[in-house]
Amino acid sequence: MNKQIAELLFPHIEKTEADYEAMYPARNLPEGAKVTRLGPSPTGFIHLGNLYGAFVDERLAHQSNGIFYLRIEDTDDKRFVPGAVDTIINSLGYFGINFDEGVTKDGDVGTYGDYTQSHRKEIYQCFVKKLVEEGKAYPCFLTEDEITDIRTKQEAAKLTPGIYGEFALSRNLSYYEIKEKIDAGMPYVVRLASGGDCSQREDIVRKVRVKDAIRGVLEMPENFHDVVILKATGIPTYHFAHVVDDHLMRTTHVVRGAEWLPSLPTHIELFEKLGWESPIYCHTAQLMKLGEDGNKRKLSKRHDPELSLDFYRKQGFHPTAVREYLLTILNSNFEEWRMENPDAPIDDFPFTTEKMSNSGALFDINKLMDISKDVLLQISANELYDFLKDWSAEFRPEIMNIFDDKAYMLQILDLGRNDQKPRKDLIYAEQIIEFISYFFDDMFKVEDAVPAEAEADQRAILNAYLEGYDHKDDQSQWFDKIRAIATELGYAAKPKDFKKHPEEYKGHVGHVSTVIRIALMGRSQSPDLWAIQQIMGEEMTKKRIANFASRI
Repeated sequence: MNKQIAELLFPHIEKTEADYEAMYPARNLPEGAKVTRLGPSPTGFIHLGNLYGAFVDERLAHQSNGIFYLRIEDTDDKRFVPGAVDTIINSLGYFGINFDEGVTKDGDVGTYGDYTQSHRKEIYQCFVKKLVEEGKAYPCFLTEDEITDIRTKQEAAKLTPGIYGEFALSRNLSYYEIKEKIDAGMPYVVRLASGGDCSQREDIVRKVRVKDAIRGVLEMPENFHDVVILKATGIPTYHFAHVVDDHLMRTTHVVRGAEWLPSLPTHIELFEKLGWESPIYCHTAQLMKLGEDGNKRKLSKRHDPELSLDFYRKQGFHPTAVREYLLTILNSNFEEWRMENPDAPIDDFPFTTEKMSNSGALFDINKLMDISKDVLLQISANELYDFLKDWSAEFRPEIMNIFDDKAYMLQILDLGRNDQKPRKDLIYAEQIIEFISYFFDDMFKVEDAVPAEAEADQRAILNAYLEGYDHKDDQSQWFDKIRAIATELGYAAKPKDFKKHPEEYKGHVGHVSTVIRIALMGRSQSPDLWAIQQIMGEEMTKKRIANFASRI
């Protein structure tokens, strides 16, 4: 009878399980090679969790000479957003996540596709048909109202809500009853005929044991729900589609968030019912942050802009910095390795799931910024120039003129980075552009006030500075002139002299040099003032100071 039901439901399905096994044979890869996949939904929102998981996928595959592929899981057509696939590919590509096969902007690459689930309808139906033939799945004609009524009765009896056991009213329908309902045009889904114990007696609950590559051996109550595996539209649910695809695409390791742990018994049962070995699951910790109350909480799409990958692109974080930071929260031994290997490429780090946290992974944007300072210090001015130019073209096209003089920009970007104690002023593109803006007249603005101690003398300070200015002075000669201006106007030549005897001086040489600094850069804090003037050149330096003095 089951074979008759299967033919009734799927008369158009001619291929068999054996046909698809032949179409998608075991991959010819070196021993120990891992096959991983990223399977995002095309919702238009690609977030840090996707990148976090993708980085694990990529490391597992590429460190083992395996394959990492992109599969688009679009079985929920209500969530589909046009253009989302390109957004996924572009966003991940920006952070150096590159796929060996799968969906690309120019079509599929690889022989295990189609890699878009909505294009694989007949494949899924073939395996649903197989389960129906074997009595492991059945058509269910329950209406929404009937399911609601069942749930109400279950809640009143304090039972787990769902379709199982006595509540699975379509499970034992005969071929003739099923045919009658189909002929009458009644819509139906196909449900798994679960073999789990649905008695809900705590003393006899059967458990499934699964070895998770991150969390170790997990023991969980087995599934007893007759879950939907094929919707009324003929499209599979995520539960079923991913099982079929991971088998046929020969996935060895599935990396996904901890929120999928409750579904694991269902997925394990589906693999067993289909007669397949399940891949190794790797359930990552949720990304957390410290809330205002000091307690950890899950990163939220609504409250945390840093969850979206667009945040990092728009701010202009260098992808190398983001990858470096992610490894600090992915593997507990990465920072120690980095200290021992300060100049090694990140791909040399021996990534392993055993060093991943199975509790909340704490995301700290301030730590990302600190790491970004170190990473950018290792990147050449030439590479930084290209990075900033590309970023500006996309996000700040109105400032593209600052890249016209490359030699000038390279001097700016190298400022203080080759000192004995290198400056770590550069963090991300938006901040860098703001930080160096005073080098360009059309971006220059005065942000700080001159020191109160020197406010009355600022015109005199600047006029004296311009009068004695010689662009050929070395740093020592240049500062001797500032010290001379200070003492002539009644300021201490050294800050410590002013501190000892404040009554004898108006201020100290630092207050005088700050007036010059603000006139030149609009800020009271900056890299070395003499070095900045050398980059700006004599004409700009004199003009900037003269303009400031004229407005006093």
